[in-house]
This record gives sequence, C-alpha cells and structure tokens, in this order.
Amino acid sequence: MSATASKSAIRPSSRSGSDSADLSTTWEEVCARPELQDLPYKIEQDRYGRILMSPAPARHSVLQRRFIGILEEALGGIALPECPVSTPEGTKVADVGWMEEAFMKVHQNATTFSVAPAICVEIMSKSNTQAEIEEKAMLYLAKGAQEVWVHERTGTLRWFGHEGERAASAMVPGVPARVEL
Repeated sequence: MSATASKSAIRPSSRSGSDSADLSTTWEEVCARPELQDLPYKIEQDRYGRILMSPAPARHSVLQRRFIGILEEALGGIALPECPVSTPEGTKVADVGWMEEAFMKVHQNATTFSVAPAICVEIMSKSNTQAEIEEKAMLYLAKGAQEVWVHERTGTLRWFGHEGERAASAMVPGVPARVEL
C-alpha cells in the first residue's frame, strides 16, 4: 500500500547493530515506541514491517462502540476495539474483534493475535478503498475468523465468510443490515 495524504507510512526507528537498510520492525517494537502511544490514528503494518497510520475520526469511535454493544448483547463473550492480528501481509488491526472468553484467556498476554477473533469488524473510512477492506477481510478469515463484517460509509453492512460474501450474518442472525450513528 502506498502512502497518501490520508494514509502515510513512517519509517521505523533503526535498531542498534542492525543494517541501516532494514526498515522493518516488529509489532512488539511498534507498541513499545513512546512516540506512537495515544495517537489519534490507527496504526497497522504492511508485509515489510513498515508502519501505516490512518486518521480515526470521532464517527469511527462511535461506530466501534455500537458494534461492541451489538456483539456483546447478541453473543456474550468479549468485543474489543482495535484488535491486532498478525497476517502474512503484516499486522492488521480490526476495528472491533469479538471472541469467546476462552479465546481471550488463551491470548490475553499477546501483543498481537496469531489467530483472528471469531468475528472481525472493519469500519470503512474515507481513506479506505474497497479492495483494501476486502483484502483485510480475506486475511482475517485466513487467520481463523469465522466471519468478517464490513461497515460501508453509507451505513450498510456486508458480511464475509470462508465461502465469500454472505447475504446476512451467519453468526448473529437478525443483526441489522444498517448501523448508523
């Protein structure tokens, strides 16, 4: 993914004793960098370990809260905002990830999930492309998600499973087809 005005890549700090041409960094190193704490941006990595930052407007946070409520009310378990999932294309961060409590107990000390939560939710923002979001959906499914929800900018929901796009959620029957502010 190339850097744009709304989505930019920053250079990781160089590690002592490492080749200066090696710009990759681990997710653990990203999380440990004080200058990357408490930013009003979503941080992810590409497959080369480069850090990608996307602005997250207030609308995004409100929608995350709504999805957390919908998932926990329907399924119990735990729904978390900003769930980092290690994929072959780098660390991708689902806007919301829903998991059973047993999953959380196994992974509670992980910096990033090596297995995706059962449901991953992506909220499209102006900086996202349809292709990017659909690629992330396929990456989450490949890492073990059972279903991925994509919230379009229009408020409509799309659902994906291992068989492809679904007409409705298989895991949360009756979930509304639109989620608005």
